[in-house]
Amino acid sequence: MAQGNRGAAFENLINFTNKSYEHRELAVINKRSTPVKVTRSKGTKVLAGFFEAKSTVDYDGIYRGRAIFFEAKSIQELDRFDLKKVEDHQYEHLDKCHKFGALCFILVEFRKQRKTYLLPFTTLRAYKNEAARGGRKSMTLDNMEIDAYEVSSGRSMPLDYLATVDRVWFEDTQKNA
Repeated sequence: MAQGNRGAAFENLINFTNKSYEHRELAVINKRSTPVKVTRSKGTKVLAGFFEAKSTVDYDGIYRGRAIFFEAKSIQELDRFDLKKVEDHQYEHLDKCHKFGALCFILVEFRKQRKTYLLPFTTLRAYKNEAARGGRKSMTLDNMEIDAYEVSSGRSMPLDYLATVDRVWFEDTQKNA
């Protein structure tokens, strides 16, 4: 699979879930596209272009009156999440949004293990700070089991991540608010 499409199936699953959330009037979550400068086109068809700038994060929206920002990462073969997969501009955007009260996190899919985790920004920040001090540069599945939240299906959706958001931010307000 091409590097750019590694997480396409995961993103399609999230997009389907987001449409279901909006249809049920639970949330409005949008997929953000990377800005592209078109250099050649024919009618409405783009023939050539390049990325103008780095995008911020994959998704943004509103849920229960709060802004929500998150990045989706799919891990194909490994049993660890390399922290460098969250690029600096993505981390900085999540950090800024978190400071203004947004719900910020990473959805991490371990494809081989068929598990998905919600990693709150505050936990990501702690791991990145530790890595900057010479600590581990990745999170193992065991780390995810302890420090992140497994996302499961529910409400007739294959990936009901907002149920996990409820558990993290609206039931356990001490930990990540």
